[in-house]
Amino acid sequence: MTSPYRITTVCTGNICRSPMAEFMVADAAAQAGVDIVVDSAGTTAWELGKPMDPRAKAVLARHGINPAKHTARSFNPDWFAERDLILALDTDHYDALRALAPSPEAAAKVRMLRSFDPEVASDGPAAQGIYDPWYGDSNDFEASWEFISAAIPGILAHARG
Repeated sequence: MTSPYRITTVCTGNICRSPMAEFMVADAAAQAGVDIVVDSAGTTAWELGKPMDPRAKAVLARHGINPAKHTARSFNPDWFAERDLILALDTDHYDALRALAPSPEAAAKVRMLRSFDPEVASDGPAAQGIYDPWYGDSNDFEASWEFISAAIPGILAHARG
């Protein structure tokens, strides 16, 4: 493992789920004293250059996390060499990332974020997705918060080794 441990969270456009996960994992790591650097990206360029969805920012703020400036970006396959863990937020991201991986070792770095949630850890990728809250309302963003939160202790334990 590298120090700091490097994690990238990935969703579709990098404006909702993955930046939420980025800031949530980074905040939890800082509070726990775990040496982690977290960033995020999307599997598409649909939202490239846009800020985080205001509803995602609002959920983070309600839970005491003040996200720094965020600009949506696309996942760069070169990052496989630099990251220790790449967390997919849903199965389409998981499949896309594993297809981009230049080697079996790189593909093994890709995990579903919820694979670290004890409630669904043994269920496999198909049951570990977090649906896109963009199409919903604040309740859907709060659901994303809950799904991500449940996985954070496992992510931190994994990063500690």
